[in-house]
Amino acid sequence: MTDAAWLTVPDFADRLGITASAVREMLREGHLFAVRRGERQTLQIPEDVIVDGEDGPEVIATLRGTLTLLRDAGMDDAECADWLMADEPELGMTPLAALREGRRAHVRRVAQALL
Repeated sequence: MTDAAWLTVPDFADRLGITASAVREMLREGHLFAVRRGERQTLQIPEDVIVDGEDGPEVIATLRGTLTLLRDAGMDDAECADWLMADEPELGMTPLAALREGRRAHVRRVAQALL
């Protein structure tokens, strides 16, 4: 995993202007991924999944479908994080960066190869 900025669930909720329980619900429903990190092994989410939307900060809209594809390939959240945040030669960047740029189809084509 890269040295990207990671946010705890409460900090992530603050960035989105929602409650921590709403973030936990997003995690349960598969909209997000989180991993245990740091000395206290707190549940954390990468800050890079947040983009500027029309109504303020929001989670990348195409993240959920991509996570579904990765989970169907048998990945857990830590493995999803590793894949999304590692340089992917075919994309010329990390899959997460490509999703931020709106390159959903290309990211999912690369992810399909994992199935």
